[in-house]
Amino acid sequence: MSDMSVQDLLKQVNATLEKSSDEFSKKAEQAFAEAKKSGDMHAETKITVDKMATEVNTLREASEALKAQLGEVEQHVAGQNHTGKAAAALSLGATVAKSDKLAAFAKDFVQANQKGRVSIPVNAALLSTGVAEGVVEPMRLPGIQEKPKQRLFIRDLISPGRTESPAIFWVQQTGFTNAAAVVAEGTAKPYSDIQFATKITPVSTIAHMFKASKQIVDDFAQLQSLIDKEMRFGLKYVEEQEILFGDGTGVHLHGIVPQATAYSATGLPAGATAIDTLRWAMLQAQLARVPASGHVLHFTDWAKIELLKDTLGRYIIGNPQGTATPSMWGLPVVETETTGFLGKFMTGAFRDGAQLFDREDANVVISTENTDDFEKNMISIRCEERAALAVYRPEAFVYGTLPAVAP
Repeated sequence: MSDMSVQDLLKQVNATLEKSSDEFSKKAEQAFAEAKKSGDMHAETKITVDKMATEVNTLREASEALKAQLGEVEQHVAGQNHTGKAAAALSLGATVAKSDKLAAFAKDFVQANQKGRVSIPVNAALLSTGVAEGVVEPMRLPGIQEKPKQRLFIRDLISPGRTESPAIFWVQQTGFTNAAAVVAEGTAKPYSDIQFATKITPVSTIAHMFKASKQIVDDFAQLQSLIDKEMRFGLKYVEEQEILFGDGTGVHLHGIVPQATAYSATGLPAGATAIDTLRWAMLQAQLARVPASGHVLHFTDWAKIELLKDTLGRYIIGNPQGTATPSMWGLPVVETETTGFLGKFMTGAFRDGAQLFDREDANVVISTENTDDFEKNMISIRCEERAALAVYRPEAFVYGTLPAVAP
């Protein structure tokens, strides 16, 4: 490996270039004299002049290439020294100067008149150290990678409705005493009794807000769309939690689960499985004269049920190659990732048992006149809805705990 520095190589090339240029000038003068004397130069002279011209041009290119190579090294060295990292800079210079590729490159230029450019690998960390942010921009992928969202389900199960009032007033039958009987002619007829109760369900408001820069929303339309989408999802997520678990205090909805009938295993044989439990819950709803229309289970619990096998290792209800919609005892199974259903279940008559009334659909409003938004070029984004929930028949919903499932 050559110990020559980049400067030494450049000096050698320049010296060779100067010598060749002098010889070329002399030969050119000789050729000119021959042409002037005889009207044309000899063929041998012409070949020699052409060859020398090629050599001179090659050496000039070699000189320029080495100057460029030297300039790159000096720039890196200067940049590294500017940041106070002299050791890294010297290491970079030494890497280039002592490279076998650079030595071979110079030899080809000087001895064989070969053209080209040398590429010398150096430590990438050294090249990138101290580069200011923004000098080299990263590649930007299109769009925005959104966060995965929980699947919402309860609104699709219960009956929809609309209202233009701040509250829902309704009457619920709470009892019926049937005194009908066979009576003799001319005697008094027995009186039956029907009991009613009035119910008032207030309309609740679910809302949240978001602050954003007016410029970024105006300049990046996709961001505005994402904000709108995320705010609506956030609203609907809370709506589902309220419909399911709202405790009815203050402005909260009175949800289905707090009003549902507790599951009773009375009469069920010992050792019942999760499959048995769901069938017994259907019976409980049937005896309350509100036949169930479906089951709600957590994804995890439903997966455990599908993995149940008999003593021969055959799946009881699961089918690895099947594509059928999840169902149990003839009723559809709705899977959810809501944590309140982990280890729990709900079997019920969803369409007949509850209804959600929309007073104001989910909407997004943007304002520039909230506090100091106008002054700071900010915008306030509000997303809200108003709705009321009526649970007509609490006994239509059976809510309980699943027995442990061991696939």
